[in-house]
Amino acid sequence: MNPFQDKHIAIVGASSGIGLALARILRAQGASLYTFSRTPLPADLSDVPWSQTDIQAPDIALTGLPDALHGFVYTPGTINLKPFNRIPVADFRKELEVNAVGAFQGLQQVFPALKAGRGSAVLFSTVAVQLGMPFHAGISAAKGAVEGLVRALAAEWAPAVRINAIAPSLTDTPLAGNLLSTEEKKQAAAGRHPMRRVGTPEDMAQAALFLLDPDRAGFITGQVLSVDGGMGHLKT
Repeated sequence: MNPFQDKHIAIVGASSGIGLALARILRAQGASLYTFSRTPLPADLSDVPWSQTDIQAPDIALTGLPDALHGFVYTPGTINLKPFNRIPVADFRKELEVNAVGAFQGLQQVFPALKAGRGSAVLFSTVAVQLGMPFHAGISAAKGAVEGLVRALAAEWAPAVRINAIAPSLTDTPLAGNLLSTEEKKQAAAGRHPMRRVGTPEDMAQAALFLLDPDRAGFITGQVLSVDGGMGHLKT
């Protein structure tokens, strides 16, 4: 039996990268989707409900949701790699807004529907929170806030709602375009991973599917799942 058939899933950041990959898989599995992003969905998802949403706005509004949600996924992120003393405070505030504050606002809005549907929420962190990587101070701090939010809400919302996070390493999405813009950069990035490749949007989407599925992950909450090709825990 397909666990997502006719289930109601909301995705923030569904028009690109991981969010788009997840939306395509869930739609193919019969889920009813509610999507939010700055830019419209591609043509193959033109029949999916979509609302233009700027998650940096002071008050985001996730409208048109059903009374009961079975899943909520927040995928927006940033890649702003600079030496610490060259990160303007305004840029750091933006990283916090996109990664942590946007997730915070979204979760506040969807919690009643998630509770009604006994649903699951999935957020995104980064391998850099646990590993410690140079030039990642901004994103590590912002995603560290995301991990703290996940653990706190998992305790507060249990047993009605599960919430977990995924911690990817570098993933081949438009957001990472500058880091993977040449074949040399791609090969160098792949070589830093024990699996000798970078992540794909589908890698992360499949991990999110697992965490959303109550049959496979119904006893998992408050966790950060490393989907990083081994980078965060292995030295080869």
